[in-house]
Amino acid sequence: MLSESLGYVDGVVDVSILVPACFDNPLKEHAVKFLGEVLALRRKAAIPVTAVLGAYHIATRYLRAPRRAVKKVLVGMLETRSPALYPQVPPPLATEALDIATTYNVESWDGYLIALTQSLRAKTIYTLDKELGEVREVVAVNPFPQQKVNEYHQYLRTLLKANQ
Repeated sequence: MLSESLGYVDGVVDVSILVPACFDNPLKEHAVKFLGEVLALRRKAAIPVTAVLGAYHIATRYLRAPRRAVKKVLVGMLETRSPALYPQVPPPLATEALDIATTYNVESWDGYLIALTQSLRAKTIYTLDKELGEVREVVAVNPFPQQKVNEYHQYLRTLLKANQ
């Protein structure tokens, strides 16, 4: 189990941290470095395997990044077999996620991140989602320089506008 391999976990990684690693953009270098630290266990955080699947969906469907390139990045992460990759979504955790989503009026995925963070006795969710910062039981942490995040968001606005 992840927490046994790491000794403890200080946070959970959101899909918003994985997506920039999947294609060329202003945050890619920072995302790759951060995820490398997590996968190498230099940063004690859990990456839900479900987030890897979500990153593929967002990068290819919404951002229209090349499918094969995105798959290569994500499969590369999975092939590390790092203990940081958290594979379990047991029904009680999913139930808790839905309870949290209902209570805080957040997406079910956000409810899952909060429930998983709590179940691992962690406090931090590494995310670009500012909405998670409003939930008092967890601390939302953006692990990237804010200027690069701003550049990334501008890049995405331009990309999405061009794809319309």
